[in-house]
Amino acid sequence: MFLEQGIKPENKFWKYLLGSVFIISASFVGQIPLIAAIEFRANLGREIISTSNGNYMKIFEPNITLFLALISFVFAIAAIYFVVKYKHNQTFLSVTTSRPKVDWNRILFSFFLWSSISVISFFIVYFISPENFVLNFKLEPFLILVVIGVILIPVQTSTEEYVFRGYLMQGFANLAHNRWFPLVMTSVIFGSLHWGNPEVTKMGNIVMIYYMGTGLFLGIITLMDEGIELALGFHAANNLVGALLVTSDWSAFQTHAIFKDLSEPSAGIDVLLPVVVIYPILLFIFSKKYGWTNWKERLTGNINNVELKA
Repeated sequence: MFLEQGIKPENKFWKYLLGSVFIISASFVGQIPLIAAIEFRANLGREIISTSNGNYMKIFEPNITLFLALISFVFAIAAIYFVVKYKHNQTFLSVTTSRPKVDWNRILFSFFLWSSISVISFFIVYFISPENFVLNFKLEPFLILVVIGVILIPVQTSTEEYVFRGYLMQGFANLAHNRWFPLVMTSVIFGSLHWGNPEVTKMGNIVMIYYMGTGLFLGIITLMDEGIELALGFHAANNLVGALLVTSDWSAFQTHAIFKDLSEPSAGIDVLLPVVVIYPILLFIFSKKYGWTNWKERLTGNINNVELKA
């Protein structure tokens, strides 16, 4: 079972706290190129550059900024591998899945399912309110965006999944010896880390329902499927399609996307719809395809493992 793979006598919770500090520190090291570039730009132009509310995403050409912003995740995922292997004496596979090997078919199914839904949803909105969008397509910068996005966005999303649905979920399981606590804690922390996003500033704290709801959804499919493959596919599709398809002046990612959203952001049905309608539909699809049963035990049950008593 997925959570049980991280439960060992030597895996005390303080190790996960130290491991998290190491991962965060590695991420900060990975941000040095972006910080150095901002400082160089500020000194060159003898100007004060604000980095609050995502303004740093507008300092350079979008592809350069996106590349520099995503580099930190390369350092972070390397740190996750180091911590798991050398501090917890686990294999990387053990924080990925309970299966003998990574199920790439699961990753691809989830990726293409959510990509299809995202594209269809966008064009429905586009045809309803075409005045809110403008064609932003420029071939050369878009192709560069595709290269950067295809390589680095999956690294970014995989890093977040390995941290929250892999490493920390097993860590909180070691602490609480049940399933509901890791599910709730990783969802709340995951959502809370998005509090600084420009979307929250523009639309208000109600947007946190979407972020925490998404964290809860990803946690549920991880526990029900005994691995993070479905979460990996979904998260990669969500961010990659978003970066390639549509951008706006107020979004976290400023990209050379195909379309630009000109509308003034407001928190409405688009915030609640994924959480209360679309995610339950996805859970139904996944459950039928992969034969999920015993939901209550898998999501809220206690973890009975003899090693816990050691």
